Amino acid sequence: MNHPKASTADAIVVGSGPNGLAAAVTLARAGVSVHVIEGAATPGGGCRTAELTLPGFWHDVCSAVHPLAGASPFFTGTDLAARGVRLLTPKVAFAHPLDRGRAAAAFGTVAETAAGLGPDEAAYRRLVEPLVREMPLTLPTILGPLRKVPSHPLAMARYGVPGLLPASVLARWFRGDEAKVLVAGTAAHAMRPLTAPLTSAFGTLFLMTAHSVGWPVVEGGSARIIDALVAELTSLGGRVETGRWVETLDSLPQARAVLLDVTPRQFVALAGSRLGGRERRALQRFRYGPGVCKVDWALSGPVPWQAAACRDAGTVHVGGTFAEVARSESDVAAGRHPEFPFCLVTQAGVVDPSRAPDGKQTLWGYCHVPSGSTVDMSDRIEAQIERFAPGFRDLILARSVRTAAEMERYNPNDVGGDVSGGEATLRQTFFRPTARWNQYRSGLPGVYLCSSSTPPGGGVHGMCGSWAARTALADLGVKPPA
Repeated sequence: MNHPKASTADAIVVGSGPNGLAAAVTLARAGVSVHVIEGAATPGGGCRTAELTLPGFWHDVCSAVHPLAGASPFFTGTDLAARGVRLLTPKVAFAHPLDRGRAAAAFGTVAETAAGLGPDEAAYRRLVEPLVREMPLTLPTILGPLRKVPSHPLAMARYGVPGLLPASVLARWFRGDEAKVLVAGTAAHAMRPLTAPLTSAFGTLFLMTAHSVGWPVVEGGSARIIDALVAELTSLGGRVETGRWVETLDSLPQARAVLLDVTPRQFVALAGSRLGGRERRALQRFRYGPGVCKVDWALSGPVPWQAAACRDAGTVHVGGTFAEVARSESDVAAGRHPEFPFCLVTQAGVVDPSRAPDGKQTLWGYCHVPSGSTVDMSDRIEAQIERFAPGFRDLILARSVRTAAEMERYNPNDVGGDVSGGEATLRQTFFRPTARWNQYRSGLPGVYLCSSSTPPGGGVHGMCGSWAARTALADLGVKPPA
């Protein structure tokens, strides 16, 4: 279906992931008519839910935990609850097991978390309490395009200066394993070696959200967020067309603005000869990060974690000590598959029994792997979980595995299995995807980029789409929504 079609829409949005729909909703709120085109049979991109293993077991296909859905300016301005979305917050945002039944745990408050860190209680409070207190001042800038002076420069400096450090340096502020692994597990979300600059910014951001809005899951699955956005868009007169892959910009209906929820690689292919050589080369220099190998399990019961805190946690960072996590991430950066991988594990059933039949559980997990990997890492991931939860393997009823290469086949935006839309280097934090003043303008008139390859990057926060839509509205001379 690649022939131009007549359209009455002012704006076309290609891709219906959280950013594409955030862009569409932002435009529609401003009175712009919007037509969203999605290649897959259902909207959602990396925010879908499906029965991947057995009937009655509902698994989040990609994103599963949503700290930023409760904190980003786009979602705080969206009444998700009115559209049937319930964010369920576990007692423990995340836990990180260690050998001999120990674990570090991030609770809802800094004080409760710090109390479990022994000799590092005071140091943790000194680092994290100011960041949590000032998060309402800093988060709008953190989730912004980073091209203007912050509204609260001192607060941003308190976040940004330590955030520029490698996590390996930040971890030296602490003496005990427990505090160090809180840094390791959160910083490893950067999908970079823990010796890389800016990995501390990921660590502190996720600690801030743990102690403010928590790390919730969506009752019934992440797809409920997409359902809510589609419902709002439809109520505003927009429409979503699925099952139509767009291969060239020339195949799109005529519109005053086109917003693309795609990565630079897809944009170069879509633009074809319309893109100048200089802009093409700049986009082709954009770097993608490591991939993930993702596993979903249907279980006959809860994971038998040795540490009690892990049993109450929605997310468990599985990887051992700081040094072990650092070694795993360094292996991936060097193109190796770690023998003992750092694993992100989510157990939605801690707060959402609707995900599985009575008494049973779903489990979600992945580890980082080299880009484009075809290696099935499920044995190594299960061995890591078994290390801290003996008897885990006995509970497995079924599993579904997607290698990094299969992740890209499922969602073309996951280039090489990179679920973050591009490598989180220092350069690509400030110049994402290219060194353009407004990074949502593509270089083609009336065409904008709104994917996680633009600021502020990966995550279900909708801000890439919101900022791109506001750029398009400014160019159209339309007042943006409040």
